[in-house]
Amino acid sequence: MARILVVDDEPEIVRGLADNLRFEGHEALAASNGAEAVAMVAREAPDLVLLDVMMPEMSGWDVAKELRRRGIDVPIIMLTARAEEIDRVRGLELGADDYVTKPFSLRELLARVRAVLRRPGPRQKSEELAFGDVRIQRNARRVFKAGDELRMTRKEFDLLVYFVDHRGEVLTRERLLDEVWGYERFPTTRTVDTHVLRLRRKLEANPEQPVWIRTVHAQGYRFVTV
Repeated sequence: MARILVVDDEPEIVRGLADNLRFEGHEALAASNGAEAVAMVAREAPDLVLLDVMMPEMSGWDVAKELRRRGIDVPIIMLTARAEEIDRVRGLELGADDYVTKPFSLRELLARVRAVLRRPGPRQKSEELAFGDVRIQRNARRVFKAGDELRMTRKEFDLLVYFVDHRGEVLTRERLLDEVWGYERFPTTRTVDTHVLRLRRKLEANPEQPVWIRTVHAQGYRFVTV
């Protein structure tokens, strides 16, 4: 069973999709506009969003863009009456996983839902990560140590989550630059070292003798769970 959010400004469409999703064994949530959809995704952490594109005020494209801006990697299937290739490409570039044109076959849509839910990837990882007295809320992009929230930059958070997701692995500076910084990467590996130092100061009891983020000589770093 998956928790699926249906977003459409037409109540009859929402009702019909929700009923059929429940018949398939899923839990169905509903939102009637874009702002409500963004709030519900952040609050309810659904497994999938069925997102209508043509909504007033905040379109489905705007919703997808805002979710990805917040670092929320929930799968999205976009629903639209527009069939032009440029619209499909735009939705996929904004982070949508699939695109279904209205009017659509219910059987086809449910098949697309099953296919997207089967896909492996970071979205299937636990929303909350933990080590020692540190708790990480992945979707909300918040980090707590001993109950107190830590202030982190976007890249500090991304780097920390990458370390925890790959705990035990030796991660070279080049790999971290490629996977965490991507096209924004800087031409020097000192960027990684600087961010690691900042993380150690925020997370380690003694940054000079780190317990969690350890240096592997001549290779890079390893996140260790003790």
